[in-house]
Amino acid sequence: MANRVRNIFENMSWMMASQIITSVAAFVWTIIMARYLGVSDFGIFGTAVSFYAIFAVINDLGISPYILRSISTDEEQEPKYLGVGLSLKIILTILYFLTVFIALLILGWDNYIVSICLLFALEDAIKAVYTFFYMPFQAHEKMKYQAISNIIVNVLTFLFIVLVTFTDWALWGVAFAYIAANIIAGIYTVIAVKKHIFLPKLMFDIDFSKNLIISGIPFALSRLGYTIYYSIDMVMLTQFVGGYFTGLYNSSYKIISVLALFYSIYTAVVFPVMSKLFKDEKSLLNMGFNKSVKYLSLVTIPLSIATLFYAGDVISIIYGNQYSDSANVLKILIWTVCFLFINGASSLVLEASHKEFSVTKIYAIAALFNVSLNLILIPKYNVFGASIATVLSEILILSLELYVLSKINQLPDKKLVLDISKIVISSILLGIFLYFANLNIWFAVPIGIMVYFVFIVLLRTFDEDDKFIFKQILNK
Repeated sequence: MANRVRNIFENMSWMMASQIITSVAAFVWTIIMARYLGVSDFGIFGTAVSFYAIFAVINDLGISPYILRSISTDEEQEPKYLGVGLSLKIILTILYFLTVFIALLILGWDNYIVSICLLFALEDAIKAVYTFFYMPFQAHEKMKYQAISNIIVNVLTFLFIVLVTFTDWALWGVAFAYIAANIIAGIYTVIAVKKHIFLPKLMFDIDFSKNLIISGIPFALSRLGYTIYYSIDMVMLTQFVGGYFTGLYNSSYKIISVLALFYSIYTAVVFPVMSKLFKDEKSLLNMGFNKSVKYLSLVTIPLSIATLFYAGDVISIIYGNQYSDSANVLKILIWTVCFLFINGASSLVLEASHKEFSVTKIYAIAALFNVSLNLILIPKYNVFGASIATVLSEILILSLELYVLSKINQLPDKKLVLDISKIVISSILLGIFLYFANLNIWFAVPIGIMVYFVFIVLLRTFDEDDKFIFKQILNK
């Protein structure tokens, strides 16, 4: 038992360290890369990454999560699952790359964009093959080696991109930096799995392969809905209005992505608790959901209000003056954070309540809605149209999730509605203060936080339950 607990703690520690290093490295190299490439090339980079992400479902077809689930419960069949799976993975990855190539030819983009997209698709193909070996690490609870592989690829990507900035290789250099980092991480991963577990041998079994594909389809459909929803906008921007506007959108969206990292940390802590609450007591799950929405809204709503006044400063500090036109884009996209966090909390409740398929259907509907809106709004309003479509899609997701929550009696209570109203009023008062004070951003941040906290306290937003929770967090 003690060894089991120690293994779990060690795995969690390695994965957490990996996540922190990865997040910091990715954030820093994104800023360096954006400043180095300029708006247009940064837009093409965003398009390339989004484009291959849409087709990436082909290189797996959901077989990886199915194989992982199977080998975790049936160790005797592990060699066959991994052997046949690896063979199938290689075939699917080749098919994926060819599909990307054909799709690029159909779109008719210029040779430069096509070449860059193919290079990043090659990088993703390399990653798709070697990350297949992460499954035995997870099944045997040796995620230390997966974490090391993840650290290697991200640290090397950061270092290689820094080196590229001293050259005039531009986006070509960035693409090869990604490829080189993944090749080295892939070599390490193969060596590690061979040394610490076993290296799967290529096996071919048509019937077994068919079974893997059929069993993986539900996982693939779920992934497809998410990837289309989160990736299609930049591809459509490039198709309709070009790389410059895509760069403006990408720079603002990267900021939203960084804020979403904080939510992912919150998710990692809260989801296991919510699953247990649903099993033990549904009323406790509802309380957990209400508190999650409240605490997330306490941060996201005032943040969105403040961004209306300081979007230009934020863009200038992070990316430099060449991205100044993206300030108005950020003013729109920042509102996705409010809905993104609440939608995420709602999805957690639905998944904890065994409504995973409902979440998948909701995001599939949102993806179709988002594509339709982009087709209408981008040609007319370019990057602002894409931004509006993203916000409206998040609102649609919230509406649909609330509908499903009502079916399982997990709707937010009236107390939460009152608390949200107080948070909105406090945020509006903060906005009025910032408007008249006209402070420099470095003074606005600390002073704004204090002013907002005063409004929150005066409106009695925190109740006895909140005080109890805070004391528990602080171990008091």
